[in-house]
Amino acid sequence: MRFIESSNEKYEKLVSMIQSLTEEEKNQPFTFEVTEKMKENHWRRDKNLRDVLIHLYEWHQLLLDWVRANQNGEKKSFLPEPYTWKNYVELNLKFGEKHQSTSFEEAYKRWTSSHQEVMHLAETFSDDELFEKKYFTWTGTTSLGSYFVSSVPSHYEWAIKKLKKQMKA
Repeated sequence: MRFIESSNEKYEKLVSMIQSLTEEEKNQPFTFEVTEKMKENHWRRDKNLRDVLIHLYEWHQLLLDWVRANQNGEKKSFLPEPYTWKNYVELNLKFGEKHQSTSFEEAYKRWTSSHQEVMHLAETFSDDELFEKKYFTWTGTTSLGSYFVSSVPSHYEWAIKKLKKQMKA
């Protein structure tokens, strides 16, 4: 399954990048310059690597909670109330605020553990279940797999890009 391979490749790449850092580098604030071209909120939101890992972890939790609830017959939206796809930037800010006292080490441990949980869950679905649009009523007009892709390999690609920018700085 291409999704599984892609997710694990990007995971391993990110782990390798993180492991190449010194303890000081893992914990230091980001020092790259945020330019006018960098319009996305995340460039200003995340202050260090811990913030990035917490963001990945929290999006894993959204996915895990959403899938498990709906599998158990509880009709649940992917984003918790009162958040929507129009205001989810505020949810991302809340994640960061919630974890200001979380250490880098704890953030890394949570992220690696949640990655394993998400991958295990993904492996319980067939390709049709993951990638056929509207296969499950609770995914709306899209596929379950699109949520997995955005929460795992796409998010990891974003984290890799951000970490590369910091490593260059």
